Amino acid sequence: YAMDPDDPRAPTEEQWAAMTGDERARVVAMLPTDMPWELHPPEGDSHRAPKDSARDALGEHFRRKGRNIYVSSELTTYYAGQPRFCPDVLAVVDVGLHARESWIVSVEGKGLDFVLEVHSSGDHKKDFETNVERYARLGIPEYFAFDCPRARLWGWRLPDPTAASYQRIVPQAGRLRSNVLDLELCEEDGRVRFYDGNAPLLFVDELVHRLEAMVDALIVARDDAMQHAEAEQQRAEEEKQRAEEEKQRAEEEKQRAEEQKQRAEEQKQRAEKLALEVAQLREELAKAKKP
Repeated sequence: YAMDPDDPRAPTEEQWAAMTGDERARVVAMLPTDMPWELHPPEGDSHRAPKDSARDALGEHFRRKGRNIYVSSELTTYYAGQPRFCPDVLAVVDVGLHARESWIVSVEGKGLDFVLEVHSSGDHKKDFETNVERYARLGIPEYFAFDCPRARLWGWRLPDPTAASYQRIVPQAGRLRSNVLDLELCEEDGRVRFYDGNAPLLFVDELVHRLEAMVDALIVARDDAMQHAEAEQQRAEEEKQRAEEEKQRAEEEKQRAEEQKQRAEEQKQRAEKLALEVAQLREELAKAKKP
């Protein structure tokens, strides 16, 4: 195997099968992970925004679902003996979810399952004719292409694993069905929207907006709870103060009652003493009157 620097390709299946582990590792290290400008020219925000939003929405959805589907974008891809290419968005089912610098089919053990290309300018034929033939020939089960200027989404699917050409995916209620992803796709506001049943997969900006709204709601609920707690605490302090005042008044009433009781006892004692003195005086007076 010798790599052509002007047209680097992965070894054919026969060449790969004949290689040792060290030879395969050397080949993998040789294959470029970038694409030359003439094959993959840079594009502006009109291309980047729908591509990134689709990739991020899919990645977050499968992460939440716990599905083992690898999602990436702009990943240089090598099929055995074929020219390399770099899909805008790709997905592969039932593979490891670790980070990659390229996708080499011979190394991964399988090819891509889903490809989405975003067309914003340049050669319209590349995405809507050339890639339709190429991806079908490579055996990629599903291919979707989004025409940004026309705000239209197209989809193709292999009718069976042995087929070498695609069949158009017919829209149902304005959406295209992806059997690979178990999702539906459509165009919404200049982007590709995915649906899981009737539930739309939120874009990152929508997730951020929803999270911000949730945070704001939590802050309001927290502030309301704190105000309620402070009001309850204040009422409890007021009740405690009233109870202490009531207790103090009760203590004062008790003290006054004790004082009144004590004064009554003193009055009684004085009255008894006076009565005794009067009796004594009467007795002395009676003695004085006797002859």
